[in-house]
Amino acid sequence: MTEVSSLTGRLLVATPALADPNFDRAVVLLLDHDEEGSLGVVLNRPTPVDVGEVLEGWADLAGEPGVVFQGGPVSLDSALGVAVIPGGGSAEHAPLGWRRVHGAIGLVDLEAPPELLAQALGSLRIFAGYAGWGPGQLEDELVEGAWYVVESEPGDVSSPEPERLWREVLRRQRSELAMVATYPDDPSLN
Repeated sequence: MTEVSSLTGRLLVATPALADPNFDRAVVLLLDHDEEGSLGVVLNRPTPVDVGEVLEGWADLAGEPGVVFQGGPVSLDSALGVAVIPGGGSAEHAPLGWRRVHGAIGLVDLEAPPELLAQALGSLRIFAGYAGWGPGQLEDELVEGAWYVVESEPGDVSSPEPERLWREVLRRQRSELAMVATYPDDPSLN
């Protein structure tokens, strides 16, 4: 098998051609990508469930909207915490209970006491479930044109208007991808 170039920390932005309803206009932050597969969370799928209903201690630290997000179709009964640490913290100065994924973005140990991280967190988002791909599966989807791969920014994790994230991420690209942001919600109405 050929070596896989890691896309960890990058965003997968669903192309208008992606037919899977789980990922319609999805923006996925890749938390892990290697030869064994890929794992990420959908950043723009808020649920009506308040964080306090499922993880009471973390509710005050969760950014607006303070709801749980559906991270993907896999393991919806599990929770992942993704947080941004301002300045990214060096490896030796990373707070206990936080593991760097890329730059200032990292995973939070939701079993740790929230007060352990309270001072260090810039933003926190809680996800129910995740998106996962087996070995080579994501690469096949990329070849098929299902996803655009773009750089992430720390603010993507905590966008206060997640329903606008798909367009915002595309609009900031310095290429023809910026035009895709104008793609109509229902092209049949054109």
